[in-house]
Amino acid sequence: RWVNVLESFGYGGRLARGRTYARGGAVVSLEIGRGNATARVQGSRPSPYTVRLSMPPLKDEQWDRAIDAMAEQAIVSAKLLAGEMPLEIEEAFAAAEVPLFPRSARDLATTCSCPDPANPCKHIAAVYYLLGERFDSDPFLLLQLRGRDKEQLIAALRARRAESAADLELPDEPIVERAPALAELLAAFDTRAEPLGAIAPQIAPPDPA
Repeated sequence: RWVNVLESFGYGGRLARGRTYARGGAVVSLEIGRGNATARVQGSRPSPYTVRLSMPPLKDEQWDRAIDAMAEQAIVSAKLLAGEMPLEIEEAFAAAEVPLFPRSARDLATTCSCPDPANPCKHIAAVYYLLGERFDSDPFLLLQLRGRDKEQLIAALRARRAESAADLELPDEPIVERAPALAELLAAFDTRAEPLGAIAPQIAPPDPA
């Protein structure tokens, strides 16, 4: 999916060259962080070139919407809480109107220390391709690139579940006063509740209607 998105930006030819580089082991190292990735790619020179990629992390408000959407889908939240990446994850992001993948080439900023002025050069393309392989083996790395790692996502989902469980708790039962037993009332059966002086009779003619 990652490679397909990049190909939609017109990187098809460059990615093909990058694939050859990546499969040949040219990418010496690759580190993925929050909103960025750094790699060292061996080229024609003795020292590897440095490739840097950055993609803006999602804002907290966007993550809140995405996590709410994940929590609402039982299959998605169950798999994520089990440490698995569900196939429906992109649908959850789409339902929240939050982009999981870059929407255009402008969402990606890349640099390479090689002398090739083209962007992406074959070294950047190799990193693009290797990123796709890393996401395939560990899809949570894509979420990390978007700003939240696996542990943060699972913790947020657990918090949402706890909030939902609290909302579903039954309200406290109303307090019902105990009615006195009949034996307790027999002693006061002939006793007036109010003195006679407190009783004010009201006499009025009947309504002829």
